[in-house]
Order: sequence, then C-alpha cells, then structure tokens
Amino acid sequence: MSTLSTEVLIIGSGAGGAVSAALLAEAGRKVTVVEEGSWLDPDDCEPFSLEELVTKYRNQGLSAALGTPGVAYAEGRCVGGGTEINSGLYRRLPHDLSQEWVRRYQIADFDTATLDRYATEVEDYLGVSRLPGPPPPASAILEDGAAKLGWRATEFERAFRYESSGRAVKQTMARTFVPRGTAAGAELIADCRVSKITFEGTRATGATCVRTRPDGSTEPLTIRADHVIVCGGAIQTPALLQRSGIHGTIGTGLKFHPTIKVAARFGHSLDHGEVPMHRVMEFGPFLTIGGSASRKGHVALALADTSVPYADALADWRNVAVYYAAIRGGNGRVRAVPGLRSPLVTYHLSEADMSRLARGLVHLGEVLLAAGSTELYPGLAGGPVVRSPEELVQWWDAFKRGTANVMTVHLTSTVRMGEDRERTGADSYGRVHGYTNLRVNDSSLLPDAPGVNPQAAIMAIAARNCAQFLSA
Repeated sequence: MSTLSTEVLIIGSGAGGAVSAALLAEAGRKVTVVEEGSWLDPDDCEPFSLEELVTKYRNQGLSAALGTPGVAYAEGRCVGGGTEINSGLYRRLPHDLSQEWVRRYQIADFDTATLDRYATEVEDYLGVSRLPGPPPPASAILEDGAAKLGWRATEFERAFRYESSGRAVKQTMARTFVPRGTAAGAELIADCRVSKITFEGTRATGATCVRTRPDGSTEPLTIRADHVIVCGGAIQTPALLQRSGIHGTIGTGLKFHPTIKVAARFGHSLDHGEVPMHRVMEFGPFLTIGGSASRKGHVALALADTSVPYADALADWRNVAVYYAAIRGGNGRVRAVPGLRSPLVTYHLSEADMSRLARGLVHLGEVLLAAGSTELYPGLAGGPVVRSPEELVQWWDAFKRGTANVMTVHLTSTVRMGEDRERTGADSYGRVHGYTNLRVNDSSLLPDAPGVNPQAAIMAIAARNCAQFLSA
C-alpha cells in the first residue's frame, strides 16, 4: 500500500475540480487531484464519436435514472470530466434565478455583482465568445423557424478559441485549467478511484483509493490531507459522501433538465460536426428548445426512438438533424448501495412536468416545420411521423409515461449550498455541514436546475468558493 500527503486533496477534475486545483495551486497551496478516469488527449478522438463514447463516458454512456419514464443521462469519466464530452455552450446563471436561490436557501455572498465578477474571470481565460461568422445551417434553422413564428431565439456563447487556420477548439478542462493547475505545482493522479473519505471526528483526514497501473493491475493508495474538496459531480459526489458515512440531505433533491428529441428531415443537407448554437427561449425559463449532436449514429438513435420504420430517413441521414425540448422539472435521489460499485439513481416527473414536456415537443415540431422540415420523427415509441402543423396534435395523445424517451446531460443539486440546513448539505461556500475541512465544489451545489448548461455557473461558483477558502 502506498501513502502520500498533501495539503488539499481534490477529488474529480471536471469544471469544479479543475478550477479549484488551478486557483489553489496558484495561491501556493500543495494540491493533489485524483481522477477516476484516464488522462486522454482532447484531440485523440473525434468529438461525439463512438470512440469518445467508449473512452470518455461513464458506463460508455449507458446510465439511467429509474422511474416512469426512466431518464437516460451522461457523465464524463476522464480527466476534465463533463467538459470533455459536452458541447461547449456557455451561459451564465440567470440573475433572477440566483436571487431566488439566495432567498430560498439563504446563500451568503451570492449577489449578481459577485457572481458576474468571477464569471468574467473565467470567461476571459477560456475565451468565451460567439461565432466569428454566420451560424451553420443546423443552428440557423432554429433562428429562422423562431423568427417566422415571432418567437424569441438567441445564439449561446461557447467556450471555444479559434486558431489562425479557422479551426474551432473547445476549451475543455484538459486543455485549460488542468494544465494551468499542474503548471502551478498541482499533482494529478489519473485512473484513481476514491473508495472513502477518512475522518477523525468532524475533521476529514484524507481518502482511501484504488489506483490502476498502466498494465491494468491495481494497488491501494492512502492520501493524507489537511483539506478535502469533493468535485465528482451530482451523481458521484453524493455517492462518495454516503459511502463515507455522511447522509442527511446528501443525495436528495437531484435535478435534471428532462429532454425529449426529434429527428428532423429537410430537403437539403445539413452540417453534422457541431451542436447548434441557437436556442429558442420564448418559453423560458422552464422550457428551452435547442439542437443536439447529429452525427450519423446520433441520427440513427433518434430515429430509432420512434419505433416506426425509418430506413428511408436513415439512408438520407445527411439531410436529418436532431433537436430537443428541455424543461426544468422533476426530482430525484442518489443512493450508494453497499456492495454495488454504482449508486442507485431514481427520478420522478410529475403530471405537470409531463404536460410541460409534451408541450415542449409540440412547440419543437412547430419551429422545425416553420423552418422547412419535411418530416419529423419524435422521441415517442410508436409516435406518429409528422409532416404538417395540423398533424402535431397527434403527439399530445401519443405522449405517455410509457412511450416518452427522455434523457438529459445536465445533473445538479444533490448537495445544495446555503445556510438553511433543512434544505442544504453544505454552507454558502460548499463546506459540508458538520465538518470543519470537508468541502464540495461542483454541480451538486447548485440548489436547482438552472435552465441552461450549468458549466458557467459551476465554474463561477467554484472560483468564488476558492477565494473564500483562501481568505479564511
């Protein structure tokens, strides 16, 4: 058994963990980051490819929350976490929502000016910006369809930089904050799963881990630390805390953006390399319409969701793109089960949530038909293929718990921050209630689903929490 010591142990290297590692190492703290997944060069595999699915996703992308309907979800499992597999779309936490959280959960130092200051620092470093030219066709479809209906649409910014060749490079954590942290002295240990956090009374003393060697063999590793910061995401963070004996509100309040998709066929070819940048915000903040990854495999999966013949559309896949409607709704739970490596995840959508999601599906059909789609395949088992606005009413009757194929890529809220201990698992800066030196600094701190990609909020909050840690 190997043993090492550090000042700050950070568990996880995604948006929260990577930011924490870089900022604390640059402040002179001795930082060790452990990551369950492997170090993979961001350029080693094509974005949204089968190879990426196999190498960078937990369970090779096959994860689901139990419920009716069940909700498929995706987690990154590699250095950089979810930032390596997401679209790079970047949207700040809406101000009205952050202030609602302040009132409901009693969060200190969470005013708009403070959040914007840290968000600006992150954005300047990542080079967050809009497209330097016109949007690609698949994204312009949403803008065009919304304009024809008189609906509000907007282009989301992205965490991308543009090389002199014109190549757009997604600014993942493996490209940015992880190397920034290691350049400042942080040690990164990949292929290392944390089994439990260790304690002496209310003080965390480190963690017990299992490290996988390059030859595939494993060895136990004990890490001693003055401070422990858990950044494993909304599923793995509560599971680890529970395995370590911390329960209470931990793992409750799981929030998703439940999402249903449509494969839309057009009379012309579309781009399939990137995720569309435009979003229809007419029905926000509880309903958003956008575009998804649309490589051939994604198109095939979306067509298969309808459970109706689709061979002709698949043969014409270059003219097909995948779009979605997502809501803020539902509630779930994460439970670590003794003897099982993966936690049990459950999720429930109320009748109101289901109605809102069905409404979103119909609105999605409206905007795609307005933009010129000739054929729509909904994410409903046995759902009718629609070719005109008059036929969309059929989706209302077909939308049921047993037919809807629901998924998500945004997972939040299983610890929640704030001073209201009955509703939260950590204080306003991520310190776990009842523990002196154990913190959380990832998506699980967000008290609710933000209605947009949560990466911007995660990174700004992580930077804010690190500043408070350093000043304490």
